[in-house]
Amino acid sequence: MKNIAIVIFILTYVLLLILPKIRAYIALISASIFVLLGILPIEKVVDTVDWNVILMIAGTMGIVSLFIESKMPSLLADLILEKTPNIKWAIICLSLFAGFISAFVDNVATVLMIAPVALNIAKKLKISPVTSIIAIAVSSNLQGAATLVGDTTSILLSGYANLNFLDFFYFQGRIGIFWVVQAGALASILVLMYILRDYKQAINAIERTVVKDFFPTILLVGMIILLIIASFIPNTPATINGIICVTLFIIGVVKRYLETKDFQLVLKALGEIDYFTILLLAGLFIIVGGLTEVGVVDDISKLFIRFSNDNIFVIYTIIVWASVLFSAFIDNIPYVATMLPVVASIANTLSIEPYILYFGLLTGATLGGNLTPIGASANITAIGILQKDGYEVKASEFMKIGIPFTLSAVTVGYLMIWFIWI
Repeated sequence: MKNIAIVIFILTYVLLLILPKIRAYIALISASIFVLLGILPIEKVVDTVDWNVILMIAGTMGIVSLFIESKMPSLLADLILEKTPNIKWAIICLSLFAGFISAFVDNVATVLMIAPVALNIAKKLKISPVTSIIAIAVSSNLQGAATLVGDTTSILLSGYANLNFLDFFYFQGRIGIFWVVQAGALASILVLMYILRDYKQAINAIERTVVKDFFPTILLVGMIILLIIASFIPNTPATINGIICVTLFIIGVVKRYLETKDFQLVLKALGEIDYFTILLLAGLFIIVGGLTEVGVVDDISKLFIRFSNDNIFVIYTIIVWASVLFSAFIDNIPYVATMLPVVASIANTLSIEPYILYFGLLTGATLGGNLTPIGASANITAIGILQKDGYEVKASEFMKIGIPFTLSAVTVGYLMIWFIWI
């Protein structure tokens, strides 16, 4: 049964790579095969799926869609641009702002919000927007690991390791991964400053975006506050974070309907939820549960340990930099979903706290996507925006920014996590 599970898993991963548009269906079909063959007993299926993660992703995506439609991010970007002296600092500030937004909003959504602002500036100054939009995309990916709701990978980690919102800031008497990401961001700013050293054109006054509905902003801020409050309340339901996110989204949708009486707007908001990602995760939870059930996860962890000769630093280094390499070419969601139980098994075998390996995995997998234009959905979105505007972006052009940006941020994070958690 173990060999059959391995073959199905490898085939699933290959299909996920070559058929990305139907990967949700691939994961669900593979999960069904796992159950039908008895690799994962049917009575364990419901418990294997992390419903807190599923609900959090759905609720957060819904709230973010309302937030974007309110045009608040565009207004904030306009206010920032009013304070910048030239195009170099405008791009840097927009990148930092994209990073800040991305710590609480999906990376792709962040790029869709901020990239049009950069395009507008480029057109007014008659310069290429390629560098600025790539910078926005890679900055968005960087900050995805900063908070519990910053990226699907963060939500996966929080669900698996039972981390709450505040644990990303301060955990077990140590600074959390949020501050590690900020240190990486500072290092990456130096890279951007060098790349943009010749961008000295002044910025003319721009017209401010008008925001008429502030309620989605209240929902987003309210979600963060409630997630923080929930972290202080003992014995809460296992799905408390998901319940908070979904409930606030429902409130936002109901309010919109009561104001407009237009059910199409409700359907539009519901349609903004990425159901494919949710179905993909549900399938992956079952597949990984099956691999754990038949002992494949333990076998993989033993290979790591044998290869590293029981050396924790070697294992940690492999996990970080292998995650960077893999995530440069494959989707980090299935990768992280697969590796979390492997990392936990490694830590259990070595009798060490797993958090150094968890945070190393998250850092490498989240930032590794910045190495290539296909390594992260935000990068693909940014390239698509540029192509639609008539700009063809070569892989080499993207990597001139992506590689130094990634290496500087990951190196800082890699060293900080080791010295904080060893």
